[in-house]
Amino acid sequence: MTPGGRPYTDVMEAPDDVLIVGGGVIGLASALALLETGRRVRVLEAGLAGRGSSHGNCGTITPSHAAPLTAPGTIRKVLGWMLTPDAPFYVKPRVDMAMWRWMLGFASHCNPRDWTRAMAARASILQSSRALLPDWIVRHGLECEYAEDGVDYIYRDPRELARFDAEIAGLRALGIAVETVDGPAYLRDEPALRDGIAGAVRFPGDARLRPDRYVAGLARAVRAAGGIVEEQAPVAAIASTRDGVEATTPRGRFAARDLVLASGAWSPRVGRALGLRIPVQPGKGYSITYRRPALVPKRPMVLKERAVCVTVWDSGFRLGSTMEFSGYDDSLNRRRLDALERGAAEYLREPVGPHKEEEWFGWRPLSVDDIPLIGRAPGHPHVWLATGHGMLGVSMSAATGRLVAELVTGVEPHLDPAPFDPARFG
Repeated sequence: MTPGGRPYTDVMEAPDDVLIVGGGVIGLASALALLETGRRVRVLEAGLAGRGSSHGNCGTITPSHAAPLTAPGTIRKVLGWMLTPDAPFYVKPRVDMAMWRWMLGFASHCNPRDWTRAMAARASILQSSRALLPDWIVRHGLECEYAEDGVDYIYRDPRELARFDAEIAGLRALGIAVETVDGPAYLRDEPALRDGIAGAVRFPGDARLRPDRYVAGLARAVRAAGGIVEEQAPVAAIASTRDGVEATTPRGRFAARDLVLASGAWSPRVGRALGLRIPVQPGKGYSITYRRPALVPKRPMVLKERAVCVTVWDSGFRLGSTMEFSGYDDSLNRRRLDALERGAAEYLREPVGPHKEEEWFGWRPLSVDDIPLIGRAPGHPHVWLATGHGMLGVSMSAATGRLVAELVTGVEPHLDPAPFDPARFG
């Protein structure tokens, strides 16, 4: 209730220039970039800012991850894994027509032409974000343990390493630096690994940061720049008005000239208020954070056969990854958490830390073609989408924020926005 005794929803706040729906990494990055242009910005976050799907991810900044999940053969693998609950990509069998419609659309993109197109689009925004990030961090004082160490893919099976050759060629063609290291040479330089490594693929241009500190820093920077972050303000309704857009929350009604929908895996539900069909499904990822062990890898790693990411910071050690399609199930799946530790134990001499600090899951917003949706919402001149970043919201955040600001303010975009245009889905 307000001091006058009226429900908050009866109160209309003074209009802003831009409302951002979603206080995760994409919403906060978009808010900060818009504030830099002089716009008045208010962020509406359903929970606590920065506590969503980026809080517990592995924090790697990865042009190396340009290849989308929509690879030829993915659906065959997924169907084979449906009875394996700890598989890297798991679809929980259930009656969910929205999920199965999405899965059919996803399957339609698992072909060489769409895979190549998506890789080029993802590479453009990943490389842009990687180039922007160092200055972005310094300019806004984001204390997030950023380091330009590169990322290594580690293989125990020489056949899997050989199968990756085609992807290496595609990445190099897009300007992404790739090096290969044979197993014995790699082991001589990396005492944290067990014997039996077939080889490694190194991406020297990748980087890493601590994502929970990064998003917390973004929230502080938004406030310091004059932005308003409304927490515990889930959006119940959105309506187009004569002058822009209006959003209704338990904390009040808010109006603005433009609205950016950046609520991650919740974007389809929020978008229904405007009649939007946003082809995004929640892909549930897991991580475990530990106090740092005595013997740790020199740089972030992806243990490829087990699809486990390993990230080390001065302040901790994290195992993460997996993709589980189980809707908005909010339980911690012990089987999948245990699979992270089992997978790490196959490769690392010290696979876990001396103290477990956090077990976590987050819903990643995976678009049907594994390309983000960034641009004007079809049929809504004052509504913009910034969602569908899958596992790469942190990696793509700086470039996404800048692109959103450019599109909303009408300046020349720094990268081609066409591949990300939501209008591709009608």
